[in-house]
Amino acid sequence: MRRAAKVDKNHGAIVDALRSLDFSVSSTAAIGQGFPDVVCGYGGRTFLVEIKDGSKPPSARNLTPDQVKFRDSWKGDYTVLESVEDVRDFHEQVCFDLWEAK
Repeated sequence: MRRAAKVDKNHGAIVDALRSLDFSVSSTAAIGQGFPDVVCGYGGRTFLVEIKDGSKPPSARNLTPDQVKFRDSWKGDYTVLESVEDVRDFHEQVCFDLWEAK
């Protein structure tokens, strides 16, 4: 039997921040095996997001070997967010990319 997924303590705050900026968000933390913590959508695009706790030391925020393997093999949008401030920057970048694509 698989153990319950462990999520970083800022998981809820980051999901709330994404939703407040009109991203649709589904938590996928329970999938495990290196799959990112959330899948979110904005402007017709889909993003895979790994959440790390930015309050931890840098060494404790490293991707696990499974996460690195997944990230390196993924051919779509993938980002790591560590804080609500990261969410704002991510939103700004996504909006810029959508505007540039027009």
